[in-house]
Amino acid sequence: MKNVLVSGASGQLGQAVINHFLNEENQVAGIAGSNKALPFSGHPRYLHYQADLRNETAAAEVLTKLTGQCQRIDVAVLTAGGYAGGKLAGTGSASIHEQLQLNFDTAYNLARPLWLQMMTQGYGRLFLIGSRPGLNIEQAHGSLAYGLSKSLLFRLAELLNHDAGTANVVTSVVVPSTIDTPPNRQAMPDADFTKWVKPEAIAALIAYHCSEAADALRAPIIKAYNAA
Repeated sequence: MKNVLVSGASGQLGQAVINHFLNEENQVAGIAGSNKALPFSGHPRYLHYQADLRNETAAAEVLTKLTGQCQRIDVAVLTAGGYAGGKLAGTGSASIHEQLQLNFDTAYNLARPLWLQMMTQGYGRLFLIGSRPGLNIEQAHGSLAYGLSKSLLFRLAELLNHDAGTANVVTSVVVPSTIDTPPNRQAMPDADFTKWVKPEAIAALIAYHCSEAADALRAPIIKAYNAA
């Protein structure tokens, strides 16, 4: 049994990841911006925490509580974040800073202390959620601030993996195409949903990269595109 942390617990991807790891008999802790009831609330192996992860102090406090209960974190999947469109001509610095807070700060404020603990433990699997516009900035012409904020997660993963050296601590970046969720279907009703990637499929890929079969992998970028 692994101890698993998932941020963005109330989001569609976060919920899929939590359900997958609970179904594999793991202990799972979720962090969300609120304490509203979730489908797995009350599960005997689920712990819920509330925090604004854009705030470094709040993130540190919730991790202190969590490690006090779980002692170690084997896997962390940092799904908290959000999308905003906007081309260069209409994107001011305020929009960029807002996306940086939402997509980078929420990850970094957990990733840094989690990585340090994993290095002390001698084991850890850390997952950041990137994006196609973040991986290839040419695809960010319609979502400049979003693409810039997500691009930093790839650089962060490179730094963490470099500093981990030969330690068994691996930071992966998951790069989904459009995720098949009700909000995305509502926003793009004419799209071919069969080409999108389901959150459950992403959760399964993440779980595979935590398995013994994937132990030899280092610094993976997981392109979960399906047919999109």
